[in-house]
Amino acid sequence: MSRLPFEDLPVRACATGIQFLQGIRVIDLTTSVAGPYATLLLGDFGAEVLKVERPNGDDARHWGPPFLEGEALWFVAMNRNKKSITMDMRDADQRAMFDELVKTADVVVTNQPPNVQKKLKLDYDAIKGLKDDIIFVSISGFGLDGERADLTCYDLIAEGYSGIMDITGAPDSAPQKIGAPAADMLAGQDAAMATMAALFEKQRSGKGAKIDVSLVQSMTRFLACRISPYLGAGEVPKRSGGTDSVIAIYQAFETADEPITLGLGSDAIWQRFWQAVGDEAYGANEAYGSNVKRREHRADIVAKIQSVLISQPRAHWLEVFGAARIPAGPINSVDQVCADKHLKDRGMFYTLEGADGRRVPQIGLGININDQQSIASSLPPKLGEHNDEILNALRQQK
Repeated sequence: MSRLPFEDLPVRACATGIQFLQGIRVIDLTTSVAGPYATLLLGDFGAEVLKVERPNGDDARHWGPPFLEGEALWFVAMNRNKKSITMDMRDADQRAMFDELVKTADVVVTNQPPNVQKKLKLDYDAIKGLKDDIIFVSISGFGLDGERADLTCYDLIAEGYSGIMDITGAPDSAPQKIGAPAADMLAGQDAAMATMAALFEKQRSGKGAKIDVSLVQSMTRFLACRISPYLGAGEVPKRSGGTDSVIAIYQAFETADEPITLGLGSDAIWQRFWQAVGDEAYGANEAYGSNVKRREHRADIVAKIQSVLISQPRAHWLEVFGAARIPAGPINSVDQVCADKHLKDRGMFYTLEGADGRRVPQIGLGININDQQSIASSLPPKLGEHNDEILNALRQQK
């Protein structure tokens, strides 16, 4: 069997990483992507994350193929720095243990719709009744109130509601989903950000918080720069294959071999571009002297640029544009992204090795602090791996 791509990545042993949230205990009741991504971020910043799973585990444990030694790689991507315990909330004894666990926590994160939260007595009022200063974080499709609050939701559904699918794709194509779970990831990031802000406030006031994050609203906010022109000018954006930016010119072009992206976002960059390709006079033409004017002549300019770029391969233009400080780049496939030397040097991709020798691929936090890359403290847990550790410690406290 040929080597898997992650086997050629740098190997990092689990170690103590960023400790900004050291001493914070998070109970993670979530499943799939949005909630686990939120708690992954909290764990990456040093929080202790206890992943409380149903007996059959997080849904993402079953999302495959592909699997790596029986583990779903979607799950592996979202669940480092966590301890897994299994609990059946329908069992009275296990529910009592969970309630005791809540009393030891600073944060509880759930991603059930509000009617399910209330049915399971895992809603804000129930959790706050167990610990008055708890920070309760709800990540749901539509939020905790409103006419859609109790509807179930996935990333795909949220992308449709938000408008992003309607403006993604070529003019003659059907609406397209973004090629990653964008609503999930944005909502998860929002939840982690709000949790950190609530923890900061709790230091001052001693009070907890009720945090309500919606996939649809997080994804809708992502479209702020497209929604604002509609609200302020009545301009409804349409699918255009990414060629209708307010910036002219800002899109992909063909070269002699592979496509390239090009962003001429200012008058100075516009002029440098034409100097770099050897047609300074075109760049100095007053008819194209501002972004407003270039938008009026977009079609003609695009055709002109395309006629220039098709004459040389992508590597040639990237070298020319890099030297001239012109924003440009390749359109990478995922395998090309993972082979990108700059990203690898910055610690974006690595193989994480546990004390037992188990190895899994990881995608780094991408945030360097004090010139240090983030380091994972533990591998994504096996289902129920920490039952004895957590529950025995809880029994000893009683």
